[in-house]
Amino acid sequence: MAAKTDPPAGPSSGGGRALFLLAPALIVIGVLFGGGLVAGAWQSLAPLLPGARLSLDAYRAILGDPGFPGALGFSLYIALTATMLSAVMATAVALLLRQTFPGRRLISFLVQVNLTIPHAVGAIGILYLLSQSGTLSRLAHGAGLLDRPAQFPELVYDRHAIGIILHYMWKEVPFITLILLSQMQTIGQDYAAAARSLGAGRWQCFRHVTLPLIAPALAAASAIVFAFCFGAYEVPLLLGPNSPAALPVLAYRVSVDADLATRPQAMAMAMVIAALSAALVLIALRAARRAMGRA
Repeated sequence: MAAKTDPPAGPSSGGGRALFLLAPALIVIGVLFGGGLVAGAWQSLAPLLPGARLSLDAYRAILGDPGFPGALGFSLYIALTATMLSAVMATAVALLLRQTFPGRRLISFLVQVNLTIPHAVGAIGILYLLSQSGTLSRLAHGAGLLDRPAQFPELVYDRHAIGIILHYMWKEVPFITLILLSQMQTIGQDYAAAARSLGAGRWQCFRHVTLPLIAPALAAASAIVFAFCFGAYEVPLLLGPNSPAALPVLAYRVSVDADLATRPQAMAMAMVIAALSAALVLIALRAARRAMGRA
């Protein structure tokens, strides 16, 4: 009777091998990101002053600050609005670029060209273009459409954050579009063709076939965009109003205060931003997994 031979030794799974190959990068990211997170959490509990003790005073202070709810709500409004509008527009652009038509390469190039432009540079461009003393207002005044440039609609430093949202859409639509195009390329055209052969219209095909298949990628990309828009401070600082200020801007202002006793409050705001962003990412990932299970 032949002896039973054991399988050759090797990695237990492809996932384990992938984790091993990614280990160096994951270690660097974990040390830098995790170390910063731990340091921020520690500083939110202990002021950088002699004899300071651990306490939740910083969290009580920001929760009791009259400006905190407004800053939190303003940041959530910016992040949610920019994310939803970017997701809808990116889906439409991805569906368009999936087709073959004259000028497709040009549109694809225009969609991708701004991915390398830093957000601060783009925000300054929005400021010079859309402010009431910017290029468009002066062109409208020169064309006789306005009596003076100050009559131009208030799109920058406004309480509706129109300039901020437009900037985020300009930057994040290409990001989500590329992710969706990659997912659509993986899916192929077979499912849509089968639905069409069974009599489904374009809208029915998109709603019942394409959208469920791209939903995991769309949810993951949207979660990343929301986390960035909610936590970034440079764009709201350059384009947003002084009041209400976005929560990251408020945290930045407190962090650069000369009084070190206020530093824990800035770190507490940063921890709130990180916790809310992480919670939404987890919700989005769970929704993506459910969508994958139903697809």
